[in-house]
Amino acid sequence: MPPRSRVRDGAAAVGPDSDSAAAGREQTRQRIIEAAADLLAREGRDAVTTRAVAVAAGLQPPAIYRLFGDKDGLLEAVAEHGFATFLAAKHIDPDPQDLIDDLRAGWDLAVEFGLANPALYTLMYSEPTRATSPAFKAGMEILMGRIRRLAAGGRLRVDEELAATLIHATARGAVLTWLSLPEDRRNPALLTILRESMVAAVTNQEPAVQDAGPAAAARALRATLPEQTTLSGAERHLLREWLDRLASEG
Repeated sequence: MPPRSRVRDGAAAVGPDSDSAAAGREQTRQRIIEAAADLLAREGRDAVTTRAVAVAAGLQPPAIYRLFGDKDGLLEAVAEHGFATFLAAKHIDPDPQDLIDDLRAGWDLAVEFGLANPALYTLMYSEPTRATSPAFKAGMEILMGRIRRLAAGGRLRVDEELAATLIHATARGAVLTWLSLPEDRRNPALLTILRESMVAAVTNQEPAVQDAGPAAAARALRATLPEQTTLSGAERHLLREWLDRLASEG
């Protein structure tokens, strides 16, 4: 029997070994991230040193440098782990009974996550560059879905982008303010008032398309514009420009 091709033998040998090595590398990476997240939760950010994380993960410090580059790289990975954990906890209802209650529920979930994970939450939102996180972007898409449904139902008082900024800013501000207060000064009314202030600023209690003004109707139409297909791309672009102008007047 002729010997097998060395190239074929090499390919056959490298494939499974390579997959196994990649899987092992990912398991080690995840173990380090979980060890760092646990240290962060128990002892705070200053406790998350490469040496302490290596000991907690049962590894040598060089493993962290190989996988994450440095401590900053490790903290970036821990923050991404936080965004992914929060994303997994989100409930997505594509057709909620009450659009404003759905908005409240999403805001409450974000605040509850922050209060339950103070050190992790602070790390997640300590650097503006973390807005590029894939999990953060996926979470923002869920929020934008809620906002588009509000707009389509005539319940959105402001521009969609401004609404997203207000919702996100009030939730983050609520968490960070609460955490900054001494425990004996943490009044739950603070969270309720902040949430209801956000709701009042962002939404109309009654569908605004019942009003005589064109701004709310323009927002509602703009929210559903991407779903229609009868207009050309150029026509949709022009219509969106007109709707943007009308929506900004209200």
